[in-house]
Amino acid sequence: MSTQNIALRFKDVSFEHEGGFKTLDDASFALRQGAKVALMGQNGAGKSTLFKLITGELKPESGGVHINNGLSVALAQQVIPRIQLELSVRDFFASYFKGEDYELDKKIKEVLEIVNLDIPIEKKVSEFSGGQQARLLLASALIQEPDILLLDEPTNNLDADGIGYLMSFLMMYEKTCIVISHDADFLNTFTDGVLYLDIYTHTIEQYVGDYYTVVEEIKARIDKEKKKNAQFEKKIKENKEKINYFQNKGGKMRLLAKKLREEVKEMEESKVDVRKEDKAIREFEIPVQSDINGDILVLNELTIMKDKKVVSNEVDIKLRKNQHLLLKGPNGIGKTTLLEKLASGHAKGEYVLEGIKIGYYRQDFSTLDFNSTVYDALMSVMAKKEEEHMRRVAAGFLIKNNLMEEKIGSLSEGQKGLVAFAQLVLLEPGLLILDEPTNHINFRHIPLIAKALDSYKGAMILVSHVEEFVQQIRIDEELDLAKFLDK
Repeated sequence: MSTQNIALRFKDVSFEHEGGFKTLDDASFALRQGAKVALMGQNGAGKSTLFKLITGELKPESGGVHINNGLSVALAQQVIPRIQLELSVRDFFASYFKGEDYELDKKIKEVLEIVNLDIPIEKKVSEFSGGQQARLLLASALIQEPDILLLDEPTNNLDADGIGYLMSFLMMYEKTCIVISHDADFLNTFTDGVLYLDIYTHTIEQYVGDYYTVVEEIKARIDKEKKKNAQFEKKIKENKEKINYFQNKGGKMRLLAKKLREEVKEMEESKVDVRKEDKAIREFEIPVQSDINGDILVLNELTIMKDKKVVSNEVDIKLRKNQHLLLKGPNGIGKTTLLEKLASGHAKGEYVLEGIKIGYYRQDFSTLDFNSTVYDALMSVMAKKEEEHMRRVAAGFLIKNNLMEEKIGSLSEGQKGLVAFAQLVLLEPGLLILDEPTNHINFRHIPLIAKALDSYKGAMILVSHVEEFVQQIRIDEELDLAKFLDK
């Protein structure tokens, strides 16, 4: 690879977080200009940290991060920082734009057209849906006109049309792009390579090829390493049995035992550190609140956004125990706003059975107190404060003791999602309201989450654009808000 064609190079980079948590150890790779690669690695491996090293927000302890002279970098984050949610759209873009102020409105219009978003720029960012905010995140990176574009879970909150539009854009995109995503089909449409961040060796492996081909290559390599190690294990066991027999004998037998011990040592050293699979959460169930009878939720009216106006519509929705409702509709129609009002009990035309505990999973995790510790966040939802039970539930969601005193705000988005699910288990709600519960969640966890929701015996309202996830869950009734757009 010609040096002139290299956009980005990591050379023997090492990085360690405070507290001694190591992310990289002499990691090296190089990307040519125009490359489009997926960044893989299990939750906690340090993928977001790698992005911060590329942007310069973090500095390596040793080694170098080299960006070709004159090339610029921009990052589209997973979520809009909370401090920016009360900004107007114009001020939001102004915080990223590097040109002259008189050019700003024109550039905002251009990038909003690129991400297929038609919104008033004087409105606050917080007033837009999760899908619209996802497009704003991409646009905030594009307005910087970067040579290297970093995308962190860009499909979160996007509906099918939004994901399709993003796929088309990236297929035509001619500059360098690195993407973190758990959506395999999405990655396979445009990537031509993979960077794999190994959580055990703290190194970066580089592969060339489309996403599915690379995944198969990695699997074949792991299978080969496991087979080789199994052969070593068998031989080591045989030699150890011989050693136990020969070492009690005299003369040449002891010399033979010594030789066998040396062979065992060599084979132990030759064993390959096989990459372990990502750990998955344990199977779980969300207990339902006891002694519930009658209609848990009644809704006679709901509002949607139509032609940028709030419009009321009559509905007839009644949910009792063990009834699941799927709420559908395109980005921007008002699903998140409706769920928020339902969860607070303030929706117009809503009746919630007195005494019902509502478990609300919000896509931006704003129901979590970011200044609270994980320990306090989990204990706070329990009717009976039983620490042993809390820790047992938390461990099932990979929330170990070392995370208990961490602030919620310091966790990765995936870890926040697992804390939110652990809260639902500990709460034992009678009504579940779930807004895009697969966002930020490792794909290995998703079937287990679907199974828990499928078997939930309370009333449930679900919003999810992930069709494969929805198909694993029993749905008793569907309400497509799009039908009200034609009225």
